Amino acid sequence: MIFRCLTLLFTFLFLFNSYFTFAQGDREAGLNHASRSEVIAKNGMVATSHPLATQVALDILKNGGNAIDAAIGANATTGLMEPTGNGIGGDLFAIIWHEKSQKLYTINASGRSPLGLSYDGLLKELDKKGHKSIQPNDLLSVSVPGAVDGWFEIHGKFGYLPMKDILKAPIDYAENGFPVTEAISSAWRRSVPVLKSQPGAFEDTFTINGEGPKKGEIFKNPDLGNTFRLLAKKGRDAFYKEEIAKKIDAWMKENNGYLRYEDFANHKSEWIEPVTTNYRGYDVYQVGGNVQGTAVLQMLNILEGYDLSSMGFGTTETMHALIESKKLVFEDRAKHYADSDFQDVPYDILLSKEYAAKRRQLIGKKALNDITTGVEVIEDGDTVYLTTADEEGNMVSLIQSNFRGMGTGFVVPGLGFSFQNRGELFSIDPNHPNRYEPGKRPFHTIIPGFVMKDGKPLFSFGNMGGGYQPIGHVSILTNIIDFDMDIQEAGDAARWTHRGSTQPTDGVNDKMENTGQVHIESGIPYEVVRQLRAKGHRVQVGNGFFGRYQGIMRDRKNEVYFGASESRVDGQAAGY
Repeated sequence: MIFRCLTLLFTFLFLFNSYFTFAQGDREAGLNHASRSEVIAKNGMVATSHPLATQVALDILKNGGNAIDAAIGANATTGLMEPTGNGIGGDLFAIIWHEKSQKLYTINASGRSPLGLSYDGLLKELDKKGHKSIQPNDLLSVSVPGAVDGWFEIHGKFGYLPMKDILKAPIDYAENGFPVTEAISSAWRRSVPVLKSQPGAFEDTFTINGEGPKKGEIFKNPDLGNTFRLLAKKGRDAFYKEEIAKKIDAWMKENNGYLRYEDFANHKSEWIEPVTTNYRGYDVYQVGGNVQGTAVLQMLNILEGYDLSSMGFGTTETMHALIESKKLVFEDRAKHYADSDFQDVPYDILLSKEYAAKRRQLIGKKALNDITTGVEVIEDGDTVYLTTADEEGNMVSLIQSNFRGMGTGFVVPGLGFSFQNRGELFSIDPNHPNRYEPGKRPFHTIIPGFVMKDGKPLFSFGNMGGGYQPIGHVSILTNIIDFDMDIQEAGDAARWTHRGSTQPTDGVNDKMENTGQVHIESGIPYEVVRQLRAKGHRVQVGNGFFGRYQGIMRDRKNEVYFGASESRVDGQAAGY
């Protein structure tokens, strides 16, 4: 009996020790935070938020297309299969490394507000509807969709395959159906009750018997397939000057909308210079202007003054520095980031190391609570990020979004897509840089990232998640550069976020009444949570939105690519 009890005790201790070792992340490769290994391949790599989109992009690479063609094919596929995050009713931004010209290119493919709706006209419409701000499910929130023009711009400049070949698989999936994945199904079913009563064809287009599709159900969108066929046959003008634009114009007039044919005919994407800073020898690139990418660079400039490597990942000191730098930078984000056609963004000041040093001096031992803030409107956002790389060395970092989930829910019958509600992010404060004006691009949260080292492309990466995205970019980069994680481990490591900063939609003089709210994933030790609370931070474990991530790193020594994708949801990295 005693022998039997001892045997059971030793068995329990062995199993406990095995579990504890695994729980500590002691994988065979010795990585403490990774859920799995990186994907490694020589000829090409794709990382998207949907496995089938990844496969579509890989097939394009294998059939003679390049990274640009693959990115367009993947984005068309995610727009079909993940309408909860993106689609051709939304906008797009991309950073592209073009190997032949040895140059980094950046495109702003975001749309503008209606030319026929003035600021005073907007205020009258809001007053008539009893609203004090632009609402997400109102036609006032619809700006011109820029994604399609973005596709044709990058394809015209860099693409190899004809668009009919790039869109072939998305058309087939739209017409013949695809199985809906788990996380997408969950978000889809949450959106349907809110949006299915919207004017237009939402219910006919995006539901099965009036409900969002369940995990594993086969879903078809033949209307979107037909729209893709028009684009493949007639090009971008089918969307902005011909059939599609005319249908949208007529529907908007019938439903008291504000976009007109002229808004589409006048639309154009813009090739711009990215904003950049050097962080510990790495050149980090982002999109500026009406996009929050500058916040990533400002945070890195502040954090460069700390020895994060010695401080350690997930420690109280590191977490405090990260949270406080975010709070400081988001004040600048609220007051300065806006459409560069309407506002001169003071990059020379915002991105200077001297300015970062001054801001860093404001970080003390206690949590800051005397900075401006406003209502929460953009902390959560639904987006897709994808990245592709090819055998030649081209790399694409692309992000695309409807803004809130499935957008407005307004679907023109026969077109198969919902309009974005990005116009919600205009301020109605007449003195705000991001105030509403006709023909203006609203503030955007979606940001693609890119890193160069010694003048060579190194890392294409990004994460979705509304206002979380600068935090996510900084977390990924510090995990890799300061804490020596690989790119899969960097995405899998426990995350944090902070809510409560001033928003670009608010008045500039609103005051913060507390330190905001910090959310931390459970992988951060609870002792750190206690110590952060002692510093004055309001901390909650879980219940936050921590974004979703993809990344590709180029290894020039071995001439291979490393790929990583979000382990928390449906994404996949794959190569060949």
